[in-house]
Amino acid sequence: MTKQMVDNKRLSKEEALELLNHKPLLELGEMATAKKQQLHPKKVTTFVVDRNINYTNVCWVDCKFCAFYRHGKDDDSYVLSYEEIDKKIEELLAIGGTQILMQGGVHPNLKIDYYEDLVEHIHTKFPQITLHSFSAIEIVFIAKISKITILEVLKRLQSKGLSSIPGAGAEILSDRVRDIVAPKKIDAAQWLEVHRLAHSIGMKTTATMMFGTVETDEEVIEHWDLIRQLQDETGGFRAFIMWSFQSANTKLIEEVPDIKPQSSNRYLRLLAVARLYLDNFQNIQSSWVTQGSYIGQMALKFGANDLGSTMMEENVVAAAGVTNCMNQDEMINLIKDVGENPAKRNTAYEILERFY
Repeated sequence: MTKQMVDNKRLSKEEALELLNHKPLLELGEMATAKKQQLHPKKVTTFVVDRNINYTNVCWVDCKFCAFYRHGKDDDSYVLSYEEIDKKIEELLAIGGTQILMQGGVHPNLKIDYYEDLVEHIHTKFPQITLHSFSAIEIVFIAKISKITILEVLKRLQSKGLSSIPGAGAEILSDRVRDIVAPKKIDAAQWLEVHRLAHSIGMKTTATMMFGTVETDEEVIEHWDLIRQLQDETGGFRAFIMWSFQSANTKLIEEVPDIKPQSSNRYLRLLAVARLYLDNFQNIQSSWVTQGSYIGQMALKFGANDLGSTMMEENVVAAAGVTNCMNQDEMINLIKDVGENPAKRNTAYEILERFY
């Protein structure tokens, strides 16, 4: 398959599989870079200054790949107070942050009133902060426990100040995989429906993928196809973010011990084909948090146009034994080092400050 074919024709599943399995890595990088430059001809690579706030670690879903969650009776379970959340936001504002990615475990006792009050409190006290918060499984459970529809949850939280929702919980959009790694979690169709409904009320979202558990290459590509179809339908996804399973301290690695760590080669190969396949996604993030800063930088040569967040705080991946850190200056230098133009953005991918 030539670069010209990829430029002018939408990839089929079969073509994506062929690229993934047989194309040399460096050629994939060249193809992904060419596609990226079509979308971003000024060679601007963006990042956002934000903070993850995990408002609770209490969760009943018991995902086998997660080392972060606790049950309500555990000694180290928590629900953050408003004062604790406010302090975290104030610390973020002090370094020029603009967004909080607020997610928790799926707490069995928190209903819509709690979330409305929380969002309203933050939005009222910190109107300059964008709330990019609550994953699809949280939204679905809020609706269930509150006995209202998913759409009503989204509308009510939007009216209180929720701007957008992250793509967390997608993992692999294959029910075969989901039944193994997170049997209590929502199925693929429900994840897609939450995002479809959010898009229907003008709420943008992101799409994610966690690879490296029990999925096949065909299931990876099916995942891409499902989100590409939804993007064709709604145009509501702002970005795609992909990362590898981090196994330390998880039940999944105990139950399926032959799961192998994912190589940097595998990450970059998947990223490049994702860039080629997801032709209707403007932005693809590098996952330096799981891959480290060097491979995070290399990702910019394999289709990524965004370094994601400076990640002032990260607890979920850290619980699985991975703690990579990067500040704004380091991000700027990494971007410049590969000949691209660094810029700070907001949640909507609008440029706030240029460093070139």
